[in-house]
Amino acid sequence: MPEYNNHGDVLNEYWPRLTETLPEFQFHLVGDDDEILARARTIPVRWDATTADLPAGIDGAIKRGFDEGSANALCALVIMVPRDLQGRGLSAAAVEGMASIARRHGLGSLIAPVRPSWKERYPLVDIERYARWRRPDGLLFDPWMRVHERLGADVLKPEPRSLRITGTVAEWEDWTGMTFPESGDYWFPRSLATVAIDRERGRGSYWEPNVWMRHLL
Repeated sequence: MPEYNNHGDVLNEYWPRLTETLPEFQFHLVGDDDEILARARTIPVRWDATTADLPAGIDGAIKRGFDEGSANALCALVIMVPRDLQGRGLSAAAVEGMASIARRHGLGSLIAPVRPSWKERYPLVDIERYARWRRPDGLLFDPWMRVHERLGADVLKPEPRSLRITGTVAEWEDWTGMTFPESGDYWFPRSLATVAIDRERGRGSYWEPNVWMRHLL
């Protein structure tokens, strides 16, 4: 994951509790030589199956999962595959593993705030437009969204404010390898949107967009 993604305001508050409290919902894909091929994190959540009741992005999902009971769906949080192992179908296998866990626990659906992998190429295009893009063959334009689609998922809605990250200007310069000389909105490598830099307050704030997708089980 890009370095800045490791500093979510809400996500980091809850993240360590996933393996401590909910180990049965976390897993690794492991190769024949015990090499870790992918890491996957999920959380069971309450959801009434309407778009209106979807959590407020990945921040809302992890908060709801820990703060509310009566879970009836599994929410995917992240699948991490090393860059040198990508393109081998490991992400699809991990999604199928998540679906298997959901079924094992009697959960009716797998929902995912998908981080569109090519959105970084189009940071100034709003997520609502990007989520509708399709290839000439009719499949979704974004490769990661397309993996979910080929496994049977449908798009529920774009989530422009899914992951909140704030930090000092110095932290943002360290995370991105860039210099921000004045206040303003900046694109940075591997970002899906722009970061708002406020030099006077010495702060930078960023909302990462996602797209909610659903696998019916």
